[in-house]
Amino acid sequence: MTASVTGIGALDPTLPITPQIYRILRDRIIHNDLTPGNRISESEIAALHQVSRQPVREAFIKLAEQGLLAVRPQRGTIVNKIAYSVVLDARFLREAIEADIVSILAQSPDAGLVSNLRKQLDVQRALDPKDSSDFIHLDERFHFTLAAAAGKGGAWKQVEGLKSQMDRVRYLSLSQFPVAKLIGQHEAIVDHIADGDRRGANVAIRTHLREVLSDLTQIVAAHPEFFDLPAGELPQPVNAPIL
Repeated sequence: MTASVTGIGALDPTLPITPQIYRILRDRIIHNDLTPGNRISESEIAALHQVSRQPVREAFIKLAEQGLLAVRPQRGTIVNKIAYSVVLDARFLREAIEADIVSILAQSPDAGLVSNLRKQLDVQRALDPKDSSDFIHLDERFHFTLAAAAGKGGAWKQVEGLKSQMDRVRYLSLSQFPVAKLIGQHEAIVDHIADGDRRGANVAIRTHLREVLSDLTQIVAAHPEFFDLPAGELPQPVNAPIL
């Protein structure tokens, strides 16, 4: 089925085109506005925005590298299913990166950073718990702030690419998103950083990032058409021990 790309958002002609098209399409796939099997047309997107096909093609290639699209010469481009094994691997890698990030921050606590993070927590608590989609944006900001403060903004860009499939899972489960629990976990992370407790911060971030695993099999059962599943029983996640 060919998906409509109308209403994907206006482009800013003063900015590079490829990153804008990439971001818009990535968001639509992650938000499940474009679903597995949907065909999207390079020429249609180019015509819609009155740009050449080259920046659209480059955006498609980047999305394909993240496993979000399958670019098939002569047959068209389609939205990929969510690869179950990739979700597990991406979450594992993200945990390894962010565990080191919070350890760095707890080693030399910064009062300005802690104040910033606590203000973000206030904004998160003020959000209507039903606004799960808005909370995801605040969650992104929180984790980016941690990475940037540790001087690991480049690592966060790698995390963004890794977690595309994880984010699709999160948007599939918005109705059961444990917002209050996740905010509490954020608070624990900040408290341990403020106290200079590297071990506590490490345990807190690992616990937080494993939350998605608790409902993963139920999400797969509720939306099997979204997932590319291995044959046989679903593999169990392999995690580092929380010491």
